[in-house]
Amino acid sequence: MNLVETGSIAVAALPLAEFRAHLRLGTGFGEDSLQDGVLEGFLRAAIAGIEAQIGKVLIARDFVQTIDQWSGEAQHVLPMAPVRLILQVALRRSSGAEEVVAADRYWLQGDMHRPKLRSVGSCLPAVPEGGEALVSFTAGFGIWSDVPADLQQAVFLLAAHYYEYRDETALGRGCMPFGVTSLLDRFRPMRLGFGGL
Repeated sequence: MNLVETGSIAVAALPLAEFRAHLRLGTGFGEDSLQDGVLEGFLRAAIAGIEAQIGKVLIARDFVQTIDQWSGEAQHVLPMAPVRLILQVALRRSSGAEEVVAADRYWLQGDMHRPKLRSVGSCLPAVPEGGEALVSFTAGFGIWSDVPADLQQAVFLLAAHYYEYRDETALGRGCMPFGVTSLLDRFRPMRLGFGGL
């Protein structure tokens, strides 16, 4: 499986002013935007870190998943949530030739943790021998104001942590402040049984 983000978050979509206020950085000095590049980097890093922890996309953007087989005959679990729209499903042969699957042959079963591409009939179209399927979709809560407030707070806390400790090299791998992890708990997929979903 390969998952590619086909468009990055635009600078205008990032909450730079709100993050600057969260950090209580001074304003009105004529150089307010001097650190915007640094703040943007920390916001992007915090968003990416939180998305990786919870498997959710915060600010909506497009992705393409490439697979060599479906996760099930009549359904395929998508790797990110929430999925807003299936843009296209295509089958690519080993020769490189692509065939777009008609949109009336599948539908999106929305779910906050495990959205699925589902077949209208008894099974999804067969992936060609030696080929692959490409599922293009839009995932995310929407624009920044659509992101749940506790996830917004988690982004600001983690980005502020990165900002405050930007020169620190002694922290352990994957270190995330407790306040951030506690805000993320309700967004993590629930695991049942012996570690399976």
